[in-house]
Amino acid sequence: MELVISICTYLIFIYRSYFNIYIYRGYQMLEHFKKVQNKIIPSLSTFALINASVFTGIVGAQSQATVEEIVVTARKRSESLQDVPLSVSAIKEEDLEERGINVFEDYLLDLPGVTAGGSGPGQSTIYIRGLASTTPNLTTAGVAGLAPNVSFYLDEQPLAQPGRNLDVYAADIARIEVLSGPQGTLFGSGSQSGVVRMITNKPQIGESASNFEIETRFMPDGSQGNKFEAVTNIPVGDSTAVRFVAYRDERGGYIDQVAGTVNTSQSARWRPGGTMRANGVPVGSSRAGFRVGADLSAVNFVNANAIEKEDVNSSEYVGYRSSLMHEINDNWSALVSYSSQTIDSDGVFYADPTLGDLEIQTYTDNSISDEYDNMSITLEGTIGDLEVIYAGAYTDRDTQQDVDYTDYLFVGQYLPYYVCDYTVYQASSSTAAGAGSTCYAPNLLVRSSTKTEVETHELRVNTAINDTTSATFGVFSGSTELQELNLFTYPGSLNIAAYNWADNYPLTDVSVSGNLRNAGAGWFSGGGPYTAPVIFFNDILRTDEQFGVFGEVTFEMSDTMDITLGARYYESEVDFEGSANSSFFNSGGTDGQAYGANLSTQFAPGNPAGNPDKAESDGTIIKATAKWTPDEDTMYYVTYSEGYRPGLLNRPVGSSNADGSYVVPASIDSDTVDNYEFGWKTVKMDGRLRFNGSVFFVEVAGLQSTIFDPSIVNLFFSDNAADAEITGIEGDFEYYPLRDGLSIRGAFSSLDSEVTAKLVPTNDVVVGQELAFAPGFQANINIRQEFPMDGGMMGHVVAQMNTTDDSFGDIMQMNRAQIEGYTAFDMRAGFSNDEMTAEMYIENITDERGEINNNFVFDRERVTYIRPLTIGIRYKKSF
Repeated sequence: MELVISICTYLIFIYRSYFNIYIYRGYQMLEHFKKVQNKIIPSLSTFALINASVFTGIVGAQSQATVEEIVVTARKRSESLQDVPLSVSAIKEEDLEERGINVFEDYLLDLPGVTAGGSGPGQSTIYIRGLASTTPNLTTAGVAGLAPNVSFYLDEQPLAQPGRNLDVYAADIARIEVLSGPQGTLFGSGSQSGVVRMITNKPQIGESASNFEIETRFMPDGSQGNKFEAVTNIPVGDSTAVRFVAYRDERGGYIDQVAGTVNTSQSARWRPGGTMRANGVPVGSSRAGFRVGADLSAVNFVNANAIEKEDVNSSEYVGYRSSLMHEINDNWSALVSYSSQTIDSDGVFYADPTLGDLEIQTYTDNSISDEYDNMSITLEGTIGDLEVIYAGAYTDRDTQQDVDYTDYLFVGQYLPYYVCDYTVYQASSSTAAGAGSTCYAPNLLVRSSTKTEVETHELRVNTAINDTTSATFGVFSGSTELQELNLFTYPGSLNIAAYNWADNYPLTDVSVSGNLRNAGAGWFSGGGPYTAPVIFFNDILRTDEQFGVFGEVTFEMSDTMDITLGARYYESEVDFEGSANSSFFNSGGTDGQAYGANLSTQFAPGNPAGNPDKAESDGTIIKATAKWTPDEDTMYYVTYSEGYRPGLLNRPVGSSNADGSYVVPASIDSDTVDNYEFGWKTVKMDGRLRFNGSVFFVEVAGLQSTIFDPSIVNLFFSDNAADAEITGIEGDFEYYPLRDGLSIRGAFSSLDSEVTAKLVPTNDVVVGQELAFAPGFQANINIRQEFPMDGGMMGHVVAQMNTTDDSFGDIMQMNRAQIEGYTAFDMRAGFSNDEMTAEMYIENITDERGEINNNFVFDRERVTYIRPLTIGIRYKKSF
């Protein structure tokens, strides 16, 4: 008890110093809100008119349907959604089924204010409220990836990973909770802009129940898919139950690989400055080709031929989850869960808009196999007046991926060295390439293998200190170990016999070369040596460690007013080991160990360059919330909250631009967030309308971003690139009109984001431009009509609309491409009773080419679309 009182005193002391700042920021937030109101008010007015016109003249007898209470655990304890002074959206189990939400993409696209970068299964990153900077791809995911700023939780365990969020299939899920805004005091570093929580159904003691679900679907513009899911709950004695779910979902492809050719004459090595790129940004003088104007008239350029195949991007999710719940005694219970899932996918999930509909040209095969095993244990009980929870989890994930890397041709100035005769590489405006010289086909491939292990532990306590004061406090530790081996393969290199490529060893494997040049003893995975056509390889181990002590205390100031104060002390560190090596100047049969990066030595303790051995962060973040409940159906709150995410080491540390005005730093700092928010939660019309929302203003300091600038270095690196501000309003509603069986649900988000300062000397960051993945407006509306049928059946018809404004896929001008806004419609119709549900659905009725992402990293527009028109039939049986 003395510890709790000490924590409360410390929190009060901290907040006294923040009071004046909070008042000032509240005024500033109202000023910025003026930018948003012109967007949101017309949209709400339009919705009101539509609602009125749809239901005029069809109002019948008054329905008894009212808003159902939703219990959430957004503050790590069970509470009614309407009592939580946070911006929380919850999609219940029946809503997940009704909307056909199964995979990562499904449940993100259905939530306004939530967007996703990346493309394809297991390759996406979540963004909330437009707090994003860059698009993750193969070369920026994994060890080089920024820490996520939205935490993804499966029950009690955080599973967000750099560049590759775990794509957990939504089978037997009780609900998905989305907590918008910084949640760092309770959820830690990954929750800088929010948390997405997937809550599973738990074993029910004393209950025997099962169900299965089958589904088939087809796309006129794609291939067929099928789904099977089965769930069973089995009691074992009076105090134990087991629950098991298994699933297999084959999702058809819709992207066509079409014929085409490409050759090395298109290399960035020979591209003049001023060339207008397809995204409207000219090639700057500092990025002009090193050999512009070279005489290549005598060169024989060999074409790479694109692979032709229809509906290539099929995918399959196969997995299961087993859980055991045991009541140890009257005070304690234990839940143990084990789950396993494999995703197998072929092709790519993006298209080239300059070709035909849903078409792409790729020159090597693409595939991914993504497998994870996860085990967790949760102990809950009471010790006196303390409610104690321990949650521990371990995840082992293996990913094998083949990626067509041919697009690197358009930005990689050194590529001709590896696939062309040497006279071509050296050709200039004054020296012609030799007669009869050849550049071989640039069909490039990356073979990527990653192994990720995540271990987390959290111990927390909920307690009522007295009749008017309660607290939640605890301690968290977590570690992530990521091994990554990328083999960059250039088949054309084998045709240049004169080079006689030497075996290429990890710089950290000194068993052959000794401590020669960049070589030095350190970690390596045990692979190698690597021989041509493997030209580059990354063999790197990244370790992330986190530790935190957190607490929130709630004071009941009166029957209608509560104040919650929270804080978290955190420590985090990121470490790199291993090496990245290349075959540059490895011709002639000798591995010179002269190029590449030895991360084990350049980030070793006491290294000669003075680089830090780890990227370390520590500090304290706080949160303050005042909650006012004037009556049982209305609640208002104001919140100030802070968020952070860890920094990162930079592999190409020390590289600089031509005049030396910028040098790649050894590590980047945490970027931080200050969030000012006013929200409301209301239930009106005798319980038939629930309307929740919030207005917020966010200041972002030192926004982390990934940069690719060949004028500095021909590798990706990271830096604290900008400061930014975000102003927005968001809301959701549930409404039961005066018509039996009719319900209407919807949500909206409006954002105004702006880069307010650039922190790196590059024209790639432009002050005043929008942040990435921050559409000005998003909304959805779902209308469901139920009606009685013969035989005790209940029929239903459901219509849904999703709409989003334009946004951008990056804040970096060179990579920046517009993600076009869209409006899509879905419809479902069927019938059900207590034991079965059967329905038919049509998704994307108008076959809209809605854009999810637009990646321009390698100077070619690659657009990821929502799935085309899909027709399906679903049947679920319970027994």
